[in-house]
Amino acid sequence: MHGTGETGSYLLPREIRAKSLLTSSRISDVDYCVNPYVGCEHACRYCYATFMCKYTGHTEPWGRFLDVRVNAPELLRIELRRKKQGAVMVSSVTDPYQPREAHYMLTRRCLEALADAGWPVRVQTKSPLVMRDLDVFKQFKDLEVGITVTTDDESVRRVMEPHAPPIEERLRALGDLTSAGIKTYAFVGPVLPMDPSRLARMLQGKTQEVVLDRMNYPWKVSWLYSRYGWEHALTDGYYENVIESFSKILDGSAEIYCASGEEERHELRRQTLF
Repeated sequence: MHGTGETGSYLLPREIRAKSLLTSSRISDVDYCVNPYVGCEHACRYCYATFMCKYTGHTEPWGRFLDVRVNAPELLRIELRRKKQGAVMVSSVTDPYQPREAHYMLTRRCLEALADAGWPVRVQTKSPLVMRDLDVFKQFKDLEVGITVTTDDESVRRVMEPHAPPIEERLRALGDLTSAGIKTYAFVGPVLPMDPSRLARMLQGKTQEVVLDRMNYPWKVSWLYSRYGWEHALTDGYYENVIESFSKILDGSAEIYCASGEEERHELRRQTLF
């Protein structure tokens, strides 16, 4: 059984039927996005996708609602026949492997549709539930899976990502995917308060690529940083120290990239440091 995070009974998902699913993307190196869910149970305090609230009519706090697009796999198969082939991000404004995916299996069925159509796919998640779909991943000719790990400190993780899976579970999934021959990367973004040298060592041997990104929306979390005495982690100097530590420790074992802080929400416009 794969871990799915620290979810609770506070959230009652709403099943809806989507009118479209394969949406055009402005993310660098990605042509389309697929989001089987609206909202995210992980409830990360810094998440940029909170803007979805105003487009969906939800008044609940972020992390307290989830719309399940129950027709997503069938709709996707229709749209894949109609649109020009391109790279697809799964997902951009939700985690495709949040806890309810264990029941609904929408992400898995969407991936099966993409594999059948032969489209290139980029998956990004915080959840070890991703390991469930290893058999589907192996059907792709062009696939990359990213696991997000933003800190080495579980106490920080519990504050900033209260319902996301523990760090060790994510690292184990990352290493297992890489060992299984899947192309992977670790997304360390936004960089939360951490011991960067320790996290870099924890990533050694688990992936060949690490992408770093700064806290691009500090106004969302500045009050939390003040409460816990983390203000230093919002400075440019802190981010530069993280880059330096990762570059030094992972030199020769993984490529290190920086996501541009000027780019829109989670875009992986990668600028190599070497």
